[in-house]
Amino acid sequence: MSWKMIYLARRNPALKPEEFPQAWREHSALGAGCSNVRDKVRSVRQCARDLDNSARLAGASVSYDGVNLLELRDRQAADDIWNDEETLRIMRPDEPRVFSTWVRDFTLVAEEGVLRDGEPTDCVVTAFLGLAPGLNQADLDRALAAAGPERWLADPALGATRRLVLNRVDGTPPPGYDYALILEAWFPDPDTAIRAFDGIALPARLPRVVAACIDPARSVTLLTRVTHRRP
Repeated sequence: MSWKMIYLARRNPALKPEEFPQAWREHSALGAGCSNVRDKVRSVRQCARDLDNSARLAGASVSYDGVNLLELRDRQAADDIWNDEETLRIMRPDEPRVFSTWVRDFTLVAEEGVLRDGEPTDCVVTAFLGLAPGLNQADLDRALAAAGPERWLADPALGATRRLVLNRVDGTPPPGYDYALILEAWFPDPDTAIRAFDGIALPARLPRVVAACIDPARSVTLLTRVTHRRP
């Protein structure tokens, strides 16, 4: 288990979609220069929406521009980083240039659980999954306890992944980002991912006991490619 901060980002509308990855890399370079960020963030995977292939993946959203997967030193780092003087002075003023709003407003904290331990590739389908109306975290916890890794990997699409990671959201999400789970499905390439899902959106691929807790209408799936990583 490890802790993450995970972005579901929209670009500044002044940027063209194809300009966003470079602007995001430039922003990340500021973080690499902050000693406290280097101490708190162990790794970065910036995953921009695949502009060439998203329309080919069933259920893939085009309303967001990227997902950032940041592995943290520990859970406390997720709280401390927002009040870090160096981060506020160097990184925060650059956020409006790159994103539609402040980074804190679209960032979730989650505990990582690996369902299939393989090397990350450059193609990842990421699903932000919202709870069905009337259900709560306890209902979801019972469903997750009943669904071991073998039940996730039994689905043909999820079974075709190189790496499969389930992140359980912790704490209170920012307004408009009320997701309970974030699933990372890593594939060798976009064509493999598209063939694997075979026209069926990701929420319908979940183990039945978990799918019963998820509202597809309150969920978001993105097909992305890794455009920057550190280390």
